[in-house]
Amino acid sequence: MEAMWTRLMETAVGWGPNLIGALVILVLGWWGARLLRGLLGRSMARAGVDQTLVRFVGSLFYTAVMVLVVIAALGRLGVNTTSFAAIVAAAGLAVGLAFQDSLSNFAAGVLLIVFRPFKAGDYVEAGGVAGSIEQVEVFTTVLKTPDNRRVIVPNSQITGGSITNFSANDTRRVDLVFGIAYDDDMRMAKQVLERVLAGDNRILKEPAPAVAVAELADSSVNLVCRPWVRSADYWGVRCDLTESVKRAFDAEGLSFPFPQSDVHLHGQDASAA
Repeated sequence: MEAMWTRLMETAVGWGPNLIGALVILVLGWWGARLLRGLLGRSMARAGVDQTLVRFVGSLFYTAVMVLVVIAALGRLGVNTTSFAAIVAAAGLAVGLAFQDSLSNFAAGVLLIVFRPFKAGDYVEAGGVAGSIEQVEVFTTVLKTPDNRRVIVPNSQITGGSITNFSANDTRRVDLVFGIAYDDDMRMAKQVLERVLAGDNRILKEPAPAVAVAELADSSVNLVCRPWVRSADYWGVRCDLTESVKRAFDAEGLSFPFPQSDVHLHGQDASAA
């Protein structure tokens, strides 16, 4: 019993300093990781980085530092950290391959948050979906469609294609085409369109709206009507103008022709008819 106690005391004396040193490394490392994570988060917040990215990067940084701290503590205990580091690296590689798509979405999310091609509330067309941006998350972007559906799109799908932001600018141009019959008076039709545009106070004076003949089509003379409006008024003006022009054309006797074809019968078929 005395020999066992003596051996235990010798082991404690031999391992004591290393154990205390490992505990000190763990405590100081944990405190330092938290402190550095806080400093990094505040720096990113002052730089205007999105809070989602701040929290995620802070968590990654804290985890990486704690892994290094644990390896240092194990080395203080005499553990062969070279093999341990190799195991951690292999595990990291395996996890990276397993979550390749997720990492791709994360990288795309970082790009969206840093470069900000859109912000919450913008109406965009991206990733094959059109809707208003509700939230940009680390891996996905949440959109709300005009019919109030909630669509979650992977970030890599958004950055992998073109992004059309309809809300990026304060003003938009409404492009409308109205066809009149060849027998109708083009000058009168243009005057009617200009009168309708002048009667809507949502249409901007600058840039001035454009009314012009665009095409001599098969069954109609097509006039383009291109007023400028504030982005928030786009759909309201577009719908109201369509109705107002129809009413004004009807009042002036201007017609909206529809496609028609003349059929000519020849020979026996014509006689039978």
